[in-house]
Amino acid sequence: MASSFHVFLFSPLLLLICVSRAQTSFRPHALVLPVLKDPSTLQYITTLEQRTPLVPLKLVVDLGGQFLWVDCDEGYVSSSYRPSRCRSAQCSLAKSGACTGTNTCGNFPENTITSTSTFGDLGADAIALQSTDGSNPGRVVTVPHFLFNCAPTFLLQGLATGVKGMAGLGRTRIALPSQFAAAFSFHRKFALCLSSSTTSNGVMFFGDGPYILLPNNDISKLLTYTPLFINPVSTSGVSSQGEPSDEYFIGVKSIKINEKNVILNTSLLSINNDGFGGTKISTVNHYTTLETSIYEAITKAFIREAKSRKITQVASIAPFRACFSSKTVGVTRLGPAVPFIDLILQNESVWTIYGANSMVYVNNDVVCLAFVDGGLNPRTSIVIGGYQLEDNLLQFDLATSKLGFSSSLLSRQTTCANFNFTSNA
Repeated sequence: MASSFHVFLFSPLLLLICVSRAQTSFRPHALVLPVLKDPSTLQYITTLEQRTPLVPLKLVVDLGGQFLWVDCDEGYVSSSYRPSRCRSAQCSLAKSGACTGTNTCGNFPENTITSTSTFGDLGADAIALQSTDGSNPGRVVTVPHFLFNCAPTFLLQGLATGVKGMAGLGRTRIALPSQFAAAFSFHRKFALCLSSSTTSNGVMFFGDGPYILLPNNDISKLLTYTPLFINPVSTSGVSSQGEPSDEYFIGVKSIKINEKNVILNTSLLSINNDGFGGTKISTVNHYTTLETSIYEAITKAFIREAKSRKITQVASIAPFRACFSSKTVGVTRLGPAVPFIDLILQNESVWTIYGANSMVYVNNDVVCLAFVDGGLNPRTSIVIGGYQLEDNLLQFDLATSKLGFSSSLLSRQTTCANFNFTSNA
């Protein structure tokens, strides 16, 4: 790798307009994309259009991803593609210090499902998606020079069939939220509402609310807020010393099951100077992953509380440990009738995980606690996975560094599949 490109150090640049504004007199309030859970991989897939002429692209949603990366090896044809030239403002915006022999700068696109990284050229091309008033999709808008990384085809290994790359929503200036906000001059906010269905779309909004789900529920009004934290050490596959993480961390202070405190090693709940510990939110981990001692404490407490409800424990089914006879578990509007789990967050706000997000049916007879053991010394102590996010609204406010969360929308008699994708344009 080192022989194929040279590394240049950039002095700080005062950047002018770094993302080309959409060439239209119409300025959207917000943008909207569908998100569908792939039935075979359980990855969350969105679709947008790129290139000239426009081509629909299926992309895996990567909440902590640094940018959009796309397979450019197979069938990438576009009259509007422009490589980013070394030492340009685009390269500086992307924090790219790598320059190839073709005078093109680049980054290291990462398949976070397989933890594989490689070098890829930085370039810009047209992207199109629908605007929204919060209740319906509206007019299609275009960002003519949207920055992204080209990746080789092999980086797609492990991704769902038909996917052509990954859509990064992380804290960088070239991730989707920041580029859309710069292009259309709206708030650096985005919201994610993942559907539990593999046949009905969830929804992703870029910009501020309202976020309206049928039957006319503005779910942006349901949000409770907690601070977002920055891990001072990068968690990406390739990084520079002193570079912070682009992923989204929150402060879990304690955990309760049925309102009873779970005894934990609380030092694991903070991020240490080496970047280990803490809690992050992920769309590439499907199930919440816990450091071993936390996993064992929560599993033990959950089993104890389940037995007090006369729920019968059965043999474990990998990768889950706490499994129960479904015949002894009732069903409610909030999913299986099991002990609820409270995450007590930094400002004493409470994210409650009900049965629909804590339990998974592995077959007709067995339902298991949908958490997995992350090992003894994981990089991050708690990784809240996609399954625990389903039918919850999450709003990420990058300008004020806070997370808005709704807990389960099932308690409000709606779901993330209830956005009306019938266009009003």
